Amino acid sequence: MTPSGHDRPPRPQRISPVPIARLAFVAALVAVLVAALLPTAALPPVHSGWDKADHALAWLALGLLGMIGWPGRAPAVLAGLLVYGGAIELLQGFTGWRHAEWADLLADALGLVAALAVRVGAAIAVRAARRCR
Repeated sequence: MTPSGHDRPPRPQRISPVPIARLAFVAALVAVLVAALLPTAALPPVHSGWDKADHALAWLALGLLGMIGWPGRAPAVLAGLLVYGGAIELLQGFTGWRHAEWADLLADALGLVAALAVRVGAAIAVRAARRCR
């Protein structure tokens, strides 16, 4: 009861997005690795139609999931993802049906820059909304 004698409804419990983002991040890491190493003919036709856009979108998603999953660790997450992209390119060179391309790694990096821009933009929007209350 409140001091005025009225009952307050219980506050809903807030669910942290961190564990969900971490699970989704790991699942996405595995999915990207498998998709990157399979022959293109074995992949479902789910793509943008341009390989570099596919890379940028995948790394945008990985970057956002990683930064949500490990708040405060954005530099480490983004650097680790860039190294992961480089490792995938190296592995593709050994498959015999895929080719390593520097342009793919550049597209990965651009996706990570976009993820950081979304994160910064979201933080600015949240701060502005809090000031308006």
